[in-house]
Amino acid sequence: MGNSWLYSVFGLCLKSDRLIPGLVDQPEPAAADVEVCHDAPAAWWRRFLEKPQELWHSGSPEKPSGEPAYKAWQIDGGRYFRLRYIDGCQFVMNRAGTRLWASGPEAATPEYLATYLLGPVLGRLLRLRGTPCLHGSAVAAGGYALAVLGFPGAGKSTTAAAFARLGFPVLSDDITVLREEGDAFWVLPGDPNLCLWPQSVSYLYGSPTALPLIISQNVLMPEWDKRGLDLTGPGYRFQSRPLPLGGIYILGERQEEAGPRVEEVPGKERLLLLLANTYGSSFLDKNLRAREFEVLGRLLERAPVRRLIPRGGSAYLPRLCEAILRDFSNLRSRGEYPGKNLR
Repeated sequence: MGNSWLYSVFGLCLKSDRLIPGLVDQPEPAAADVEVCHDAPAAWWRRFLEKPQELWHSGSPEKPSGEPAYKAWQIDGGRYFRLRYIDGCQFVMNRAGTRLWASGPEAATPEYLATYLLGPVLGRLLRLRGTPCLHGSAVAAGGYALAVLGFPGAGKSTTAAAFARLGFPVLSDDITVLREEGDAFWVLPGDPNLCLWPQSVSYLYGSPTALPLIISQNVLMPEWDKRGLDLTGPGYRFQSRPLPLGGIYILGERQEEAGPRVEEVPGKERLLLLLANTYGSSFLDKNLRAREFEVLGRLLERAPVRRLIPRGGSAYLPRLCEAILRDFSNLRSRGEYPGKNLR
């Protein structure tokens, strides 16, 4: 690959032919799990895309065009998968999840491509590798990882940022990647950044422009104006090593009259809630779905699943964090948390 850079993210060692903004160089040499190529020539792409393709999945329609946000195809009988986004950025990965090719329009800066690569692209690549992923952020507390899950816009990243402002380390944003070891599931660190919409930045810092734009020159999707919180900056901490999963907190609908609070989830609902909050499940075939069902069943035996009811307004964010910490402390005092025999 010529010049290359090594990075560690989500338990993978990436070997890339370009710098990937937002990632920190791998401190020690390691064998690459995934090779990332940005510089495949246009002729290579043309030849590759001439191979037989079958539409696999489409994203939700974008406004106002009505076009799907992305489309995914199987290529060459399922040996490869292709993701193409509405802005022209596209990614191809092999079924084994060991090779990844990235391409975009001329206006797609490295920062722009990295927003895809470090989110939905690697998330789907991990699913092809059989790695369980939940749709949520994860923070560290008391030597354990607490996962905060929820539907898009529920406040996962905002809650993680509120924890960060209180001095708690953060492991990941939007994707919680798990590794099963013995009697526990471990959460693997992502990249040391949080992506926040301007409204969330305003809640946390008093102004929607208090944090810098993730993409400084965004001519392709100017309405995507998320701001970035660098967890390696002064006053913040990034948890760069895996931690055992201590609990799963799933954000419910906001309530204005009471809260924030934590509720138990009845046994019959817990699996349904987990299934609804996995990441990239649309990329799974029948065999991978069956494997995921088995993994989630074991996860339910080892990690408490709680419903988290937030309350609107910035004043309640610290109280939301306190409610999670208080609930986890109570679970630990009763011995109702996984990995209790690890210490």
